[in-house]
Amino acid sequence: MQRSSDRILTTHVGSLPRPDALIQAYRDDAPDPVLNPLLRSTVAEVVEEQRAVGIDIIGDGEFGKATRAAVDYGAWWSYIYARMAGFEVREGDPTSRGYGPHSSKDRTVFKEFYDSGAPMSGGQSGGGMQNTATARLAQLVCTGPVRYTGHALIQRDIENFKEALDSASAVEAFMPAVSPATLQIISNAHYPSMEDYTWALAEAIREEYRAIVDAGFVLQIDDPALVDLYDWWFSATDDVSGFRKWAEFQVEAVNHALEGIPEDRVRFHICWGSWHGPHSTDVPLKDVADLLVRVKAQAYSVEAGNVRHEHEWKVWRDLVTLPEGKVLIPGAVSHATNVLEHPELVADRLMQYSNVVGRENVIAGTDCGLGGRIHPQLVWAKLRVLVEGAALASRQLWP
Repeated sequence: MQRSSDRILTTHVGSLPRPDALIQAYRDDAPDPVLNPLLRSTVAEVVEEQRAVGIDIIGDGEFGKATRAAVDYGAWWSYIYARMAGFEVREGDPTSRGYGPHSSKDRTVFKEFYDSGAPMSGGQSGGGMQNTATARLAQLVCTGPVRYTGHALIQRDIENFKEALDSASAVEAFMPAVSPATLQIISNAHYPSMEDYTWALAEAIREEYRAIVDAGFVLQIDDPALVDLYDWWFSATDDVSGFRKWAEFQVEAVNHALEGIPEDRVRFHICWGSWHGPHSTDVPLKDVADLLVRVKAQAYSVEAGNVRHEHEWKVWRDLVTLPEGKVLIPGAVSHATNVLEHPELVADRLMQYSNVVGRENVIAGTDCGLGGRIHPQLVWAKLRVLVEGAALASRQLWP
């Protein structure tokens, strides 16, 4: 994995705005002869757009990660159910099967907001899961042995990305894949315990991990669940100890999925959920950072621009020492606001992290995937600001 040897490198978390034609093709369930050429050309375009903006470590925009049920928002995790066997749709209320944030204290305290239908992100509203991609996906249930079946789809995505990179320079390239912890959001009706279910998910998803690394890309594991599910499952009783026990097992599971993959080919992303809500009961980073650095990855991507978590650079100064050889990817611009960050603010955020963990151990990133969370025009504006802010910080760090 590349490090910031003479300047602060830039990257993002993965999801970028999908073109209208690609979104429509997914909605129309376009056959492969229609979808595949369009997918190939739009991946080439998004790679070139990143290069033109000045992003150093680029992705494929996650354009291949969509289904008719989740064209944009949610596709970063829901895509995998088209690549795994063992799931089926069951009618009925998914909350009765334990799905969703039914125990969230944030949603209890701010019930008026969540019931108001106030706009959130990616087509979601505060009114719940009705008429959203999430509502349809919530009907899925694990009813049989989990098995990875997405070999052709991940190879398609790899080939499209490689072809796009042939005509665009980049310091490095990455592809994201979802974590076992996030996959267990879907209800289990087959395995005797959640632990058995999680181990099975880890065994299955490792096939996608290996395909990405074997193709020569850096693997990014998307694991918002590691912190986000505190809000869903533990915040009602402030059960931090129960959460930590659960989270510690999730780290074991993802490390199991990573067995045989070199740490320096892996980066690990956490965030506290992309919905535009209060986030008043997010678990603090200080309560999980020591577990985070146990993940067998070289880099850790964390929120640093979200105002609920911007102060948490202090965790790395006061509580948890970043292990030698590791890298932090703080989100210096955020999906949580339409306000365009100033380059000097971006530089200040990067300087805070650099002064604590060392300039060579910081890569400038985004809080979360930007596609589907804010307007596409703002996505590219924020990425330009990220590059400008990283350049400002670099001039101070390498005078």
